Amino acid sequence: MKQLIQILTVFILIVLLGACDSRNQTSMKRNVTGKAGELVVVIKPTAWDNAPGKLIRDVLAQPQLSLPQEEPIFDLINIPHDAFGQIFRTSRNLLVVKIGNEVEENDFRLKRDVHAFTQAIGYIDAKTVDDFEKIFNENSDRLASFFMKAERRRLVVNYSKYYERVVLAKTEEQFGITLNVPPGFVVDKVEDDFMWIRFETPGISQGIFIYSFPYEDENTFTADYMKIKRNIVLHKNVPGPTESSYMSTESELPVVFNVFKKDGNYASEMRGLWTVENNFMGGPFINLAMLDILNNRVVVLDGFVYAPGKDKRNYLRQVEAMVYSSEFVNQDEIDKVNKQLDFEN
Repeated sequence: MKQLIQILTVFILIVLLGACDSRNQTSMKRNVTGKAGELVVVIKPTAWDNAPGKLIRDVLAQPQLSLPQEEPIFDLINIPHDAFGQIFRTSRNLLVVKIGNEVEENDFRLKRDVHAFTQAIGYIDAKTVDDFEKIFNENSDRLASFFMKAERRRLVVNYSKYYERVVLAKTEEQFGITLNVPPGFVVDKVEDDFMWIRFETPGISQGIFIYSFPYEDENTFTADYMKIKRNIVLHKNVPGPTESSYMSTESELPVVFNVFKKDGNYASEMRGLWTVENNFMGGPFINLAMLDILNNRVVVLDGFVYAPGKDKRNYLRQVEAMVYSSEFVNQDEIDKVNKQLDFEN
């Protein structure tokens, strides 16, 4: 009997340790390596120098939307397969391409956290160049989106660990949302339905405007409405450095606008350039609007960057991740209303 109890005890310990190991497997992996915005492409030199490489560069090094100067969405680093050793295996973004007779079956797949935590890897296996072009063209948008969301995910994960608690408390109190921004950000201005959070250095400025307004109808979530509302709010609350100057949306270039769902809530994203009327300042912005159906209101988080003479892609992605870290404090209650409306429709 005593021996049976010992055997059962050992068995239970093995099961518990195995479950624990499964839960911690991802967290125990190494952190990703490489700089923000880098993407390592593992491919034969002959393929990189010809049509497959050109296709990859056209998509994954295309200009980032809504920046004042041209910057690629990714900085591509090409290495051959025989150089793909341990030093590159933990790269933050990897695209591994195989083309040739050694490929048994054409394939496309995306994976996360393979060799490192928050890592993103795309695999393309193709028997011929024509097969590669077909696979790549069919999945190019999905591939680019996968890597771009991975860049945001890393920042969101980091901000969830190290964030400015004073800012979090203020946004919860005034707007009923959580918002994770890095230490160093401060609440600069607070009005009834407006808050300005900013981080300043001698060379750059990163800021987030938060404002809310009543939801009226489905026309609220349109580019024209959101742009007009943005300009009204900024004119009122964000003065420029000189008399009669104020922040506004650049009117000479169109904004990039799309509607989607964030955390189950109706939402929209608007990207474009901001300018200061009657002055010469400007830069990129990203505007996220979310519907709080429970309180019949729209909450907007508008992030911007001012970095004259500097590349702005990575600075804007940092602000984007902060904006997307936002969540409604009462999301559980909102979910119940959303489910009821979905049921009725």
